[in-house]
Amino acid sequence: MTSIAVLGNGRVGGNLAAALTRAGHEVTVVDREPGAAAAAARTAEVVINATPGAGSLERLAALREELRGTILIDVSNATVDGPDGLPGDLIYPGSSLAEQLQDALPETHVVKTLNTMLFPVMTAPATLTQPPTAFLSGDDPQAKQTVRELLTDLGWDKDWITDLGGIRTARATEAAILFVPHVIRSSGFSPFALSIAR
Repeated sequence: MTSIAVLGNGRVGGNLAAALTRAGHEVTVVDREPGAAAAAARTAEVVINATPGAGSLERLAALREELRGTILIDVSNATVDGPDGLPGDLIYPGSSLAEQLQDALPETHVVKTLNTMLFPVMTAPATLTQPPTAFLSGDDPQAKQTVRELLTDLGWDKDWITDLGGIRTARATEAAILFVPHVIRSSGFSPFALSIAR
């Protein structure tokens, strides 16, 4: 059992928290109550950033001391919304939210994953007609192994998980969010994910 704090109680955070709780982990969901994030991060082994990407860096940088030595799983994408409310552009072109978080939190082990799919797929990957891919980006091998184990608890087959390398590789998966609005406009809001076919 792992002690996990989920920052963000929207669709993404709520979905992950429920699934991880069912898998037997001790999960705390943090809302916007003052001090709640700091208290939860201080005691958790793993913190999941499921807050809106546009404000994630400021929120998490304020928790530098609480996140020291902790694994931070970043599932958010930092984007500017287009006129229809769907992602229109990247906030950190040439970089990524995950890289910005790692720079701001040098003693935290940031791992990027689950950001190349609609949220229902994060906890039910086997419901798609073909295997999706969960990408891992991060500088700490042990942290990535912990995240890999949590992904298997969420239903991810080990063969569906691809380690891309260091945290700089997150800029590739974060840029993939620019596919999302076009896919939704052409096919509707039904679960999908990027997949590496071999």
